[in-house]
Amino acid sequence: MAQNPERLVFLDTETTGLDPKLGHRIIEIACVEAIDRRLTGRNFHCYVNPERDIDAGAQAVHGISADDLADKPTFSQIGEALVSFLDTATLVIHNAAFDLGFLEAEFARLRMNPQFLLTPADVIDSLALARAKFPGKRNSLDALCERLGVDNSSRNLHGALLDARLLAEVYFSLTRAQATLEIEAENEATDSIGAQASFASANAAEMVAIAVSEDSLRAHRKFIHGDKAEQPELALLDW
Repeated sequence: MAQNPERLVFLDTETTGLDPKLGHRIIEIACVEAIDRRLTGRNFHCYVNPERDIDAGAQAVHGISADDLADKPTFSQIGEALVSFLDTATLVIHNAAFDLGFLEAEFARLRMNPQFLLTPADVIDSLALARAKFPGKRNSLDALCERLGVDNSSRNLHGALLDARLLAEVYFSLTRAQATLEIEAENEATDSIGAQASFASANAAEMVAIAVSEDSLRAHRKFIHGDKAEQPELALLDW
């Protein structure tokens, strides 16, 4: 039986500062879709007017100014479209607590409780995966790109769309061994089913239909029913 395809969405945000509890807001959000570990080219990406100023430290990281966002939609205008895009997906986020904290604050303003915020099992934190795989080492996105051979030469500044695409490549590299094991297990199961079918087919091919003579049938009926075998209405009850 065919399994439902695995739909992953790699998500990244840029913000006005570090803490949503201090009123900081999302200014860019990007979601990159993959199905069965292949990027589909279907993305959700937009800049957002935060309706507030941007900390100088944050602007130095992503290079986005308040003037750049003056004509962009507010989060209230893109919230429902974002939820629709994320529906049915497992999210992959690097340092998930940071982005989810901002998303929770934004949706709370809209009095919305999207499913992905209610089911933590549908969120994979790639930073936690990296720390488990490379304990004691730097596991920032840049460090992982360098360690895993992912080209991040175009990442002069942080940008949500570029970072989400890099995250996809990093995640696939981090989980390649597990994916290979799963594929091999599926192939072994398929091979086993195929071998059983071939065996059954070969046995069926070796079966030979043998015509039974009327004398043989009469002898068999007599053996089973004795003298009653000569009475057709009784003999037919077993055939």
